[in-house]
Amino acid sequence: MTRRHTLAAVVAVALLGVTAGCTADRDGARVEPPTAAQPSAPPQAAPEESCNARASLRPTGALPAPRKMPAGTHMAEIFKRGRLILGTSQDTLLFSSRNPFTGRIEGFDVDMGRQIAEAIFGDPDKIQIKVIGYDQRVQLAANGTVDLVADTMTVNCERLAEVDFSAVYYEAGQQVLVNKGSTAKGIEDLGGKRVCAVTGSTSLENIAKVGSRPQPVGRAGWADCLVAFQQNEVDAISTDDTILAGLAAQDPYAKVVGPKFTSEPYAMAISKQYPEFTRFVNQVLARNKADGRWKRTYDTWLGDFGTAPAPPRAAYR
Repeated sequence: MTRRHTLAAVVAVALLGVTAGCTADRDGARVEPPTAAQPSAPPQAAPEESCNARASLRPTGALPAPRKMPAGTHMAEIFKRGRLILGTSQDTLLFSSRNPFTGRIEGFDVDMGRQIAEAIFGDPDKIQIKVIGYDQRVQLAANGTVDLVADTMTVNCERLAEVDFSAVYYEAGQQVLVNKGSTAKGIEDLGGKRVCAVTGSTSLENIAKVGSRPQPVGRAGWADCLVAFQQNEVDAISTDDTILAGLAAQDPYAKVVGPKFTSEPYAMAISKQYPEFTRFVNQVLARNKADGRWKRTYDTWLGDFGTAPAPPRAAYR
């Protein structure tokens, strides 16, 4: 069963839910409100320009059974704590957004985190969801405030200087959302126009690189961009096609246009302090891609947009 049929009913309530500050899922999983930024980990040396950001740490050995985490590993510490701490957003429809009827934060990214919790505990609900800002994702992963970040996060060499990334689990690309009456056919047609993206995202950086010189406008979250668009404070929104699909589903007067003008490989960010945890996450991802769990997750959240593609192939270093 897919989710698009519920979107129209939740639009108004969902936007209220973004600012509601709820602190617990109604199914018992813990949820924390947006967090103030914490001191970041000591800066790491910049990666070489030739780095392969997609190449993650290679898994070693067999995947341990749930509740049997190797002593001395970060997985064992997570198990002792009793919950996995996942950093994500609450306003990215289909990937990580708060369901106004259940109070749960749910979506494709959240399920990626729940699958890691299940591999550690044998229970996907042994998870604490910490709502974080886009501009906090690298910082809070680097200093260990969260165990991992799954939040439509693009792998790149700049971020790789501060955090480790899992293998890529989703391939996206940046497009543009405009009013249905717009004649724009892509980002190049928006020269001089105000184009919104979330502060701290690669999407905002990519808008500034477009040759026709659209004006990047930063907002705290995608719901904020949507409100700014609906109030004519901006002319368009530009980000990954997957995020735009969720925004367009909330506004009958909006449409997504143009070809993808970037490649946005999504991966989970993890502190460099715990390379064994990154390898463990990669083992779980490899298993889930092989046994059909990845496809089932895609079908649940994104199936309305077509047949599931083949999951991204892992690259290791």
